[in-house]
Amino acid sequence: MKLKLVSFVVLCALLLAPTIASAEVTNGNVGYGLTPGRLWATMDAVVGLISAVIGGLSLARSVRRTGNGGRNGSIVAMVLGLIVLVYAMVHLTIFTGDFGTGVGRAGAIIAIVMGLTGMILAGLTLARSLRAG
Repeated sequence: MKLKLVSFVVLCALLLAPTIASAEVTNGNVGYGLTPGRLWATMDAVVGLISAVIGGLSLARSVRRTGNGGRNGSIVAMVLGLIVLVYAMVHLTIFTGDFGTGVGRAGAIIAIVMGLTGMILAGLTLARSLRAG
């Protein structure tokens, strides 16, 4: 499993390196590479993904009913999801522009979806822990 993860990370790095190396702006409208807006949106999406993963793991733990039933993980996922939602909404408010202009609107929307997914999974875990408790 670790070998697959490492090879996936290496592949992603090799695919991302030419994009970063050829970062330039043409005609002032289209941004190629890692612009500040895209970087912000990418960080939001990564934290949203972490929230969704933690929410999924806490939901799986609540099924096993070991320890505290995943309650701590669900609280962490809920807080991370809320932070992602706030930052992504601020990002969409600050960076105006269309898709493909380098402002990271698509990444911010993906971050909102990931944050909501993490919050929904955490809510399911908390509801399950209240029913069982």
